[in-house]
Amino acid sequence: MSETLELAKALIARASVTPADAGCMDLIVECLEPLGFRAEFLDFGDTRNLWLRRGTARPLFVFLGHTDVVPPGDPAAWTFPPFEPHVHDGDLYGRGAADMKGAVAAFAVACRRFVERHPDHTGSIAVLLTSDEEGIATDGVVKVVEVLQARDEVIDWCLVGEPSSERVLGDVVKVGRRGSLNGFLRVFGVQGHVAYPHKARNPIHQFAPALNHLVNEVWDEGNEHFPPTTFQVSNLSAGTGAENVIPGQLDVRFNFRFSTEVTAAELQRRVAAILDHYGLDYEIDWRLSGEPFLTATDEIIGAVQRALREVLGREAELSTGGGTSDGRFIAPTGAQVLELGPVNATIHQVNERVAVADLEALTAVYERVLENLLLR
Repeated sequence: MSETLELAKALIARASVTPADAGCMDLIVECLEPLGFRAEFLDFGDTRNLWLRRGTARPLFVFLGHTDVVPPGDPAAWTFPPFEPHVHDGDLYGRGAADMKGAVAAFAVACRRFVERHPDHTGSIAVLLTSDEEGIATDGVVKVVEVLQARDEVIDWCLVGEPSSERVLGDVVKVGRRGSLNGFLRVFGVQGHVAYPHKARNPIHQFAPALNHLVNEVWDEGNEHFPPTTFQVSNLSAGTGAENVIPGQLDVRFNFRFSTEVTAAELQRRVAAILDHYGLDYEIDWRLSGEPFLTATDEIIGAVQRALREVLGREAELSTGGGTSDGRFIAPTGAQVLELGPVNATIHQVNERVAVADLEALTAVYERVLENLLLR
């Protein structure tokens, strides 16, 4: 059994449903601490965060990942128990295999191999892990970044192990992500009997024209790196449950995935203008999950593309698609941030899995990236 596979199985066997770590980080410390990595736990609330660094000089290269996983759902729906890792037909099954314990194992082993072969490398290497990525991400990487900035620890390059690949390992690398802005809207009406609508005010009916406007609004045209900004309603609820009562209020949850062509503040202003245009009585709360970011610097992109060519014989498509990642907290510090990880075909699904061969190949790619950047 390869080192990466063995470590990935050990990680999967720990039921670290967000925000639990369940001892996963301790395994990474055991792997790297003997090689001069200094472990520091920076815990906030129920979230465990690990900052594991070797060296003090710049440039600083960071592998970023998370040990928490989404709930597995009904274990009976799985071919193999979700927290009992199992290799079948060349795939490693288990919750977190692809998102992202496989990548965590790969970059931990890559760090160990690199340091054993090149103990006098330039700069520093660090591993940053959190157990708060699959949740609301309020006590994870965002808090660690505040600590690092307060003590002037500057990250130069950050490689996130999120499952970026689409069809085969290394075919897509994420060079940025769209921003994510969440809104909670409450539209007020007047409750009443459905037989006497003139004595009530139906907030659903009032909101309908505004919703049509929001759905069909062109928020921007996107650009060469980002698709146009999108608006999506994720939840809509009203009523008492009775069939003869006009509801007194309507609750709507929605999300913007936005490009660098528009700001969160601008989106908020434009939404308010649309709601006001239709004369709605409403209140709205906003939560910004992350600003959009883009890494356009050839340095880390070149190092990753070269590693992919040398190990896998391919170059990656550069993409900003998909959801958010913890890279959004690192990018504002000025670091160059890329995401490269396993194929994402089964993430968050029943029977989540990753190809065993990809784990070893990904380890080799990560090690080659370190060589390309820290052997000068």
